[in-house]
Amino acid sequence: MANTTSAKKATRKIARRTAVNKSRRTQMRGAVRTVEEAIATGDRAAAAKALANAEPALMRAAQRNIIHKNNASRKVSRLTAQIAKLAK
Repeated sequence: MANTTSAKKATRKIARRTAVNKSRRTQMRGAVRTVEEAIATGDRAAAAKALANAEPALMRAAQRNIIHKNNASRKVSRLTAQIAKLAK
């Protein structure tokens, strides 16, 4: 358990930040899930529209250090490739 006042304050800050980051991570995952569901149904138009919403969500999460920048780029790249494959 934290002893000093600064350590106690740091614990409170971490708890607040964790709650905010969990919410942001959930929103990001929901956006990605929407794209994946559209790809699974084979609806290219819906998938492209969902990706237009998911890409900024992923990049915002990367900017706020919720996920790594390369991780976000990789997810966007793979989703884009899957949507392109639907066209064939």
